[in-house]
Parts: sequence; structure tokens; C-alpha cells
Amino acid sequence: MFENLFKLRGELDSRQKILFGIAGLFIFFAIWAITAEFLSAPKLTRVDDRSQVTNFRYIENDTIYEEVKATNDSLGNPIPPKKPKVVEIIHADSLIGEELDTLMAMPAEQLAQYGFTIERSYSSLPQPWGIIQAIPTLINKYKLIENTGKSLWINILSYMVAILISIPLGFLLGLVPLFRGLFGQIFDSFRFIPLAAVTFIFIFWFGIGNNMKIAFLAFGIIVYLVPVVVQRIDEVKEVYLKTVFTLGASTWDTIRTVYIPSVLSRISDDIRVLTAISWTYITIAEMLNEQGGLGGMMFKFKKQSNLEYAFVLLIIIIIIGILQDYILRLIDRIFFPYKYVERGHG
Repeated sequence: MFENLFKLRGELDSRQKILFGIAGLFIFFAIWAITAEFLSAPKLTRVDDRSQVTNFRYIENDTIYEEVKATNDSLGNPIPPKKPKVVEIIHADSLIGEELDTLMAMPAEQLAQYGFTIERSYSSLPQPWGIIQAIPTLINKYKLIENTGKSLWINILSYMVAILISIPLGFLLGLVPLFRGLFGQIFDSFRFIPLAAVTFIFIFWFGIGNNMKIAFLAFGIIVYLVPVVVQRIDEVKEVYLKTVFTLGASTWDTIRTVYIPSVLSRISDDIRVLTAISWTYITIAEMLNEQGGLGGMMFKFKKQSNLEYAFVLLIIIIIIGILQDYILRLIDRIFFPYKYVERGHG
């Protein structure tokens, strides 16, 4: 049993996949929680509004004296109580490390008199339960569901536009030598365009609204998908082409019965992989105008340095990506079931 777990290119059964999948999640979140705790630091927090204090100063107060027992000097004369240093807490952008350390060293009871307490700050990496606690606020205050719907709609629409353009264009370049010679190298070079650096061009062409986001995202998919379609055409096995030629098939019959089924069955896997890239581009597009969507929300929380909210958005994008991948797999099984028979998966 245990030997199969370490067999090269071995496979787990369905029960093992579920058990190890659950165990992997527990291990992942345990490592996450331990790492977050290790990277955390103490912070001074105002009890009434739970806001973090980043700076403070000492002031001398002439009217408040320490309540200390009267003592005498060596000659028996009473020693008056000393004026204490009363801590005045202020909010500031800068951090004075030595003074803050001094304040942190004060007893909790003394800090409580001024309305403060010491908590853990997870500014570098939030705890998993801190992310869960942030979800209700995102839903109620920041319209998380509505913004997720906006991003998902733009993503799906852009993807449909990109597919409808890329597949015919890829077939044209891949099948007709004239067009491949004229434009093949040009489309190959488009893959090296830094899309984040040309967003201003799409803003100039389409404005700052959803049309710009859809065009930008579709272009980002097209520049990768068109060369892939051409590659899949080149990978069509010669034996199939010779077979239909022997049967007297015309050019259109060859395209319809050989190229289209073969290329579409392979390109479906490439489309599924590119869904991950599309979410990268959509967040870039939505950060430009902050008019809603997950990208706009993420940019807002980045400026606020609110990692808990940003992590919630990242997790949502991951979940959407997993669901999209699952749906595309189901569609692929429906239209191209023979692929999975050949692989031994059904």
C-alpha cells in the first residue's frame, strides 16, 4: 500500500485522493497559521475603536502626581512625591521604535487606564481566521457579491470575444501559407508585448469604462491563443490527412473532418489553461479606474494596507478559477469524449 504512494507516476484511487486532499489542506493552513504567527508583532491598540497606535510621546503633567508612600531622606526629612511622566498617545505615520518599546513594556493594567491594550499585529501575513472574519464586512460594506459578479461577467464576455476571433484567425494563419508568411511572425511577436505597459492605449481608444476592460482582456488572450491554434494545426497527424486524401476528400472536407475536430479537441485544453491568465489581466484593467470589480477593490485595499481583505479577494479568484476549470472540463467531456477514452479516464 505504502509503496504505491511513492511509485513514479503512480496513481491514487478515489478514496486516497479525497483523504490526501483534505490532509493537504489542513497541512497548508497549519503552515500558514504558524508562519503568520512567526511574522506577527505586538501592536498598541485603542480599546474603544480597535485602531492601531503607531507613535506616542511622553509629557510632563504638573497637576497629576504618583500615588506613592511618603519616604524620608537620611536626615529624616520627608521626600515629596515625584512628578510622573504621563503617557499621551497620538496617531502618527512614523514609528519611533525605542519609545514604542518602552510603552510596550508598561504593565497591562497601566495601559488599560489610558484605554489601550497590546495585541498581535499580522500586517505581514494575516491569519486564516482573520480572513474569514473579514468576509461579512466585505459583503455588507464593500458589496463583495456585486463586484464579484461584475468581474465574472467581464471575464466571460472577454473570453468569448477572444475565442471567436482567435480560432478563425488561427486557422487562417495555420492553413494558408500566404497569410502565415505575411502575418505569422507578427502575431508571434505580439506575445512579448508587456500588456500592463500598454493599458493607456486601450484607455485612449475605448475610454475608461467596461469596453476598455473587455478589449484589453480579449487582446491579452488573443495574442497567446492565435499562435497556439497555429501550433495545434501543425500537430495534426499526417496519417489522417493521407487517409482523407485517399478517400478523395476536397479541401473543405479535409478542414471539416480532420483539422477542425483535431484542433478544437486540443485547443480546449489550452483555453482552459488560459483562464488563469485572464484573471491576471482583468485585475490590471479594473485597477485603472476603481469602478467596481475585484481588481478595483484589491487596489483600494492595497492603498489601505488591508491584507485580510486582499487575501479574501485572492481566495475568491482562486475558487472562481477552480469552478471555471471544472465546468470547462465537463464541456470538454461532452464534446470530445474520445479524448478521455484514449487516456483511460472513462
